[in-house]
Amino acid sequence: MSAAVAVAASLGTALAPAAAQAAPAATSAKVKPVPGVDAGKLAKPEAKTFHSPAERSVRKTLRTAKGRTAEAAPQADTATGAAGAATATTAGTGNPDLAVVLNAKPTSAHGIELQSSIVSAPGATLKVTLDWGDGSVDVADGAPGLEVTSQHRYAELGEYNVKVTVTDATNQVEVVNELPLSTVGSDFTPHVPTRLLDTRNGTGATAAKVAPYSSTRVKIVGNAKIPAGAGAVALNVTATNSTSGGHVTAFASGGKRPTTSNLNFEPGQTVPNMVIVPVGKDGYVELYNGGWESIDLIADVTGYFTRTASSGYTPMTPVRFVDTRAGLGAARAQVPGQGTIGTQISGLRGVPNGITAAALNVTVTNPREDGHLTVFPSNVQQAPTTSNLNFRAGQTVANSVIVPVGPDGSIKIRNGAWAGIDVVVDVVGYYSPDSQGAYMPVAPSRMVDTRDPQEWGSEPLPGRNYIWLAVSHKEQGIAGYIMNTTVTSPAEAGFLSVAPDPNTPDDYLNDTVTVPVRPTASSLNWAAGKTVANLAQASSGGTNGVIDFWNQSWGPIHLIVDIFGYYETK
Repeated sequence: MSAAVAVAASLGTALAPAAAQAAPAATSAKVKPVPGVDAGKLAKPEAKTFHSPAERSVRKTLRTAKGRTAEAAPQADTATGAAGAATATTAGTGNPDLAVVLNAKPTSAHGIELQSSIVSAPGATLKVTLDWGDGSVDVADGAPGLEVTSQHRYAELGEYNVKVTVTDATNQVEVVNELPLSTVGSDFTPHVPTRLLDTRNGTGATAAKVAPYSSTRVKIVGNAKIPAGAGAVALNVTATNSTSGGHVTAFASGGKRPTTSNLNFEPGQTVPNMVIVPVGKDGYVELYNGGWESIDLIADVTGYFTRTASSGYTPMTPVRFVDTRAGLGAARAQVPGQGTIGTQISGLRGVPNGITAAALNVTVTNPREDGHLTVFPSNVQQAPTTSNLNFRAGQTVANSVIVPVGPDGSIKIRNGAWAGIDVVVDVVGYYSPDSQGAYMPVAPSRMVDTRDPQEWGSEPLPGRNYIWLAVSHKEQGIAGYIMNTTVTSPAEAGFLSVAPDPNTPDDYLNDTVTVPVRPTASSLNWAAGKTVANLAQASSGGTNGVIDFWNQSWGPIHLIVDIFGYYETK
């Protein structure tokens, strides 16, 4: 049974899981393979390449130190043996076909591979100078017909103009070809929470429910000042007014709808989930209703991704910042109805100053009546009309949240119910100009499904147990993953924790495992018998690339894990 592998694909690094395991808290159990995933198909197939043909090479004649055009040395008279008989010719006329063809492709979020193919007369001694457009210059030896392959990592994402010069000193001539290109990774720009879609009142669409097995379109580019360069968007999507069960899938407009899902709902439920989804070439995202009956859909934007330098991502092992039950990060008291609390994020518990947004898992528990919760930056005086999660009296519910922080590095949390609630906030990562993790989308793929009878024998994950998953073991530069976790058919109420694993796949295969410390932060909460989904931005734990999914309840559950992207630092 092979360990996890990561292979180079059209976007650079594609993530390929090879093995997942259900392991009890003290010993390891039989290793079960994840259903086969074609790693080469995980990367976006439309990764752009860049080309500049030989015809764009600009020829220049070199000059002597005195500024005059250099002249060729007189040729010896081979017939008589007399020297100096030949008439001097103007330098630069030799090697008339000298040219260079440029082809480039992205190798990672920040990386580019450039191929410089030299066209030249035989026997010429050549020098190749590569100006990468960011102040970096490389020099290499060239030769007629040689293809010079060079790799470069840009510190900042963006567009660059690469200039390649091939110099033939013997013939006193050089050619220059230029190639505009761009990095493929994307940085995050926070956006004040803004409602882009509400089918209940016609915001962004016709005021009508979304029909079963059909989609509604959400305008992203040009909406709420989101620029044309936005390639992906962070949305909080909510399904409400459902009369049957079903699921919602978010995907780029014009693209093929994936078989994965982003949130699940039951009759009468109002269910949100955070999604990070690519934007179609027409600037839209589609939301598909996979239920038997029509539903209303709501979409609130909290940020977008562009291929220009902004804020990268740094994942963290989840850290608890707020628990109103214990007085952590806020007063030891319920947040009153229609009340708002503030809490500091930057400068505490491993989060640096200067961040622009925080990735959170927010949980509401002990609510006295139905309501909703809104998380927003501290410098916004009045709470937006958006929502991050919805709850019913007595329910414990969690949702992933990406929220801009105020200039002071803090956020506000508003209770939209008329009675008190307890709030728990875990920080799972942050966005900042100094963070190097660039967003890389992948074709959505199912990595784990314990209901699969062929791979898992339909065996659920036992209570107080975990599954380990090798996603990018030994792969350099993968900081974290964008996943959707779904729990279904739980026997008892509980919660799921997602955390890096210090063990390697070989440790599990060779039964040399050190049992990981059980995490305390929650990624999603469920009631007995309910199906619940939540976005998980999980840290890779460095080059180890193994993560654990902990069933923190005392009863068995079925677990589904889908991957939608990753953050890359190289």
